[in-house]
Amino acid sequence: MNEARPAVRIDTEALNDVTVLATEGLLDSSTYRHIRDTVIKAALDEPDAVIVDVNRLRVPAASAWAVFTSARWHVSVWPDVPILLVCEAPQARREIAAAGVARYVPVRATRKLALDALRSPPPPLRRRARTQLPRSRASLGIARRAITEWLTEWDSSELIPAAATVATVFVENVLDHTESAPVLIVESRQGSVTVAVEDCSDRLPGRHEDAWRGAEIMSGLAIVAALSRVWGSTPTSSGKTVWALIGRENRL
Repeated sequence: MNEARPAVRIDTEALNDVTVLATEGLLDSSTYRHIRDTVIKAALDEPDAVIVDVNRLRVPAASAWAVFTSARWHVSVWPDVPILLVCEAPQARREIAAAGVARYVPVRATRKLALDALRSPPPPLRRRARTQLPRSRASLGIARRAITEWLTEWDSSELIPAAATVATVFVENVLDHTESAPVLIVESRQGSVTVAVEDCSDRLPGRHEDAWRGAEIMSGLAIVAALSRVWGSTPTSSGKTVWALIGRENRL
């Protein structure tokens, strides 16, 4: 018996430091999440940009184009990687614009025009490090030591205490609430630092206070909120990434 063909296919191609996703098939409610999460995952790898070629994508309902707005919103604060669409058909470009997508995700007729749109201004310098942590309490110390080493090397040592505290909360949450081995990601860009931790659970985090001892017990995520400009979580095809953006004003 022949296997059924998937409703949508997404091929990945690297053009210098830009990731190109070539889509083919159907965009509807059955493929919406897969397409969104694939775009998000490509952005989380932090190329200079993600270009999505939609020329072979069938979109019966124009409202489904909003999948690309959703993907952009998920990565708009971190890692803030631009997402662009390539669409040759003028009618489809009009539908994309009418759906409000083009306000957040630029649309170009060809890949060359999309690449040209990325050439100026140059992206700011971004330093990034990543390490797989063990699924054990030893990962807490490993994470703190890694952050100390990286931020010292990047001349951001004043943010080590806040970044290490945030990482501790995120790693503890992975160990306490999932079956995953956490992955630590730290990034320095324009005077701020982002701390992120990946896991393989699709359960999104939330702040929980003790109903009986709320004045005495503080949620770990409440600490994260106090030590960062903003924090959030981004779904991925394999789970989620929880992140926090730490600025100079968050020094301890």
